[in-house]
Amino acid sequence: MSVRRLWLVVMVLLAGLLGPARAQAQETSSAPVTPAALPSRQANFAWDKTRLIASFSYRDAVDAPLTQKLSSGLPTVIAMRAYVMRQGEDTPIALAVQSCRVVFDLWEEVYRVTITGRGGVRDLAVINVEGVLRQCAEARDLPISDKSLLRSGVPHFLAVIVDINPVSKEMLDQMRSWVSRPTGSTGIGPSDALFGSFVGLFVRTIGTSDRTIRFRTQTIVP
Repeated sequence: MSVRRLWLVVMVLLAGLLGPARAQAQETSSAPVTPAALPSRQANFAWDKTRLIASFSYRDAVDAPLTQKLSSGLPTVIAMRAYVMRQGEDTPIALAVQSCRVVFDLWEEVYRVTITGRGGVRDLAVINVEGVLRQCAEARDLPISDKSLLRSGVPHFLAVIVDINPVSKEMLDQMRSWVSRPTGSTGIGPSDALFGSFVGLFVRTIGTSDRTIRFRTQTIVP
């Protein structure tokens, strides 16, 4: 490894240690009290036979310090959970998840990406950060709910949590187990490990990862 690359790795590690603490302090002070109060962003919704699918971006979860850290050779995990909510309620009815593990190969100079989602586990070699963001910080045609779970005439929306390097290995194991269920259904209930109230899911878990962003989408009425 060249001296220049070694120096870059040291600087990235220092930035990674300082950046998350500042981000978490800002996020904690502005915790929303209801799902509807989450910051809003646009998603594209469509129907795939009997399922509602959605596409949306969460690239802003990977800020400048984390972008630099991606090239350090240390593993980075981007974990996304999208909960389907009914307007006026604070418990989810369905859940879709996707996670990425990214490691920069210092010798081959490519990003090794492992994606876990509804399609199973995929291993990719990506040549630049743009490719990593395209694969790991966007949801494209993500199945989010069976039509039977949605109440006709009632507004629904997605409440999304994105964690960078979550501390809880148990949560990541639960996400892997969720996408491998034989039924393939996204329906979620009180007996499921990833179920919880809005406060428990979106407020009490703040500070359990290097960086967390939370947002909601616009509503859709079946």
